[in-house]
Amino acid sequence: MSEDVWILGINMTKFGKHPDKDTVDLAAEAARAALADGGVAMRDMGILAAGNLMSGPMGIGQQIQKQIGQTGIPVYNVSNACATGATALRTAIMAIKAGEADYGLAVGVEKLSGAGMLAGGSRQEEETFTPHGRYGAVAPVDGRIGTEIMPGVFAQVGMEYLYEHKYGGAAFELFAKISEKNHSHSTLNPLAAYSKLMTLEQIMGDIMIAYPNTRPMCSANCDGAAAAVVVSDAKLKTLSKEQRRRAVKVSASVLTSDPWEEGCQVLPDVNTLTRNAASQAYEQAGVGPDDLDLVELHDCFATAELVHYDNLMLCEPGGAVDFFQSGATWRDGSMPVNVSGGLESKGHPIAATGIANIWEVCQHLRGEGGDRQIADAKVGLAHVIGLGSACGVHILEKSAA
Repeated sequence: MSEDVWILGINMTKFGKHPDKDTVDLAAEAARAALADGGVAMRDMGILAAGNLMSGPMGIGQQIQKQIGQTGIPVYNVSNACATGATALRTAIMAIKAGEADYGLAVGVEKLSGAGMLAGGSRQEEETFTPHGRYGAVAPVDGRIGTEIMPGVFAQVGMEYLYEHKYGGAAFELFAKISEKNHSHSTLNPLAAYSKLMTLEQIMGDIMIAYPNTRPMCSANCDGAAAAVVVSDAKLKTLSKEQRRRAVKVSASVLTSDPWEEGCQVLPDVNTLTRNAASQAYEQAGVGPDDLDLVELHDCFATAELVHYDNLMLCEPGGAVDFFQSGATWRDGSMPVNVSGGLESKGHPIAATGIANIWEVCQHLRGEGGDRQIADAKVGLAHVIGLGSACGVHILEKSAA
C-alpha cells in the first residue's frame, strides 16, 4: 500500500470553444495524447477513471473506451464538482497503491463554452416564501437573503477574508491586480482559452459580475479535456531511461470534504477543507510550503486565489495580502502561482481542471514549460476545490532518474 506512484504520461487539449467536437471527442483526444506521452497503449491500462460533471453522456468512461479501446478493465465514472478531475486521478492512484493495477488512466472532460452563469438556477416568483423539502431552506432563498451563485459566494469569501484580517483600502484594485497577474501569465500559454494581456484599467472597467469580481476576474467557462497515465514504482523501474526521466512522482494525493462547522451552514467554507488537505499533503509528501517551486491553485475567481494563499500556507496566517503585494506570486517571484494563467484565463472546463492543473506543474518539473518555464523546478503543488464541498491537493516531484 505504500508503493510510490508516478505520472508517466499527461496531456490536455487546448481549452476554448470546440463546436466541432463533443465531450467524447475531446476526452479521447486527451487520453490518446497522454498515452502517447507516456509511451504506452490502452492495452497496458488496468483501470480507467473518467470525470464529467455537466455536459457528457451517462457512462462517459465507457463511451471513451469505445473510441480508444475496450479492454474489459474496470471503469469508474466520477462526479465531484470542480474536483472531479483530481478525484478521477486519485481513483487511479488508489487502484495502483492497492496492487490492483500497474497502470491507470484518468480523464476529465467538459463542454461549457456558452454555458453562461453556472449554478444560478431559477426561482418561482411568489409573494410569500414558504420553505419546503430537503433543500427548501436554502435554494429558494437565492437572491432574497443571499446567494449560492458562484460569483456571489466567492465575492463574499474574499471580502470576508479582508474584514477578518482587518485589511482596509482598495479591495477592488487588490483583487483586480491578482487577475492582472494571471492574464499576464496566460500570454505564454498556447493552450489557454484566453491569452490576451489585460491592463489593470481594463480589468477594473469591465462588466461587474459580483463585487469585487468583474468578468475578467471570473473563471472562463469553456470546452476542454485533460488526461493522465499513472504507473506503479515497480513497473516504472522496468521502463526505458527516457520514460523514467520524464516520470513525475506523486508525493501526495489528498481529497477532503467539509467537517461540520456552524459557519458553513450559512456560507460555503472553502477554507477549512483546503487547509486540512494542504496539511495532510505536506505531511504525506514530507515537504513544506517553502519547498514548493510553483503552485497551480483553484482561482475560480480572483477573490478565491487570495484566500487560498493562506489556506495552502504559502504565507503567514492572515498574511495573504502582504504576500501578494510582495510580488511573490508572479512568474519571476519567490512562489509563482498560476503560471498557466489560472482558471481566469486558461479556462475552467470543470471536470478537466483538476488534471489540467497537474499537467501544468508536470510541464515545469520535466523542464518542458517553454517560455513560461520556472527554472530548476523540482516540487510543485496542484489544488482544486469544488463547492459541496470537495478539495483535492497533489504534491508532485521531479524524477531523480
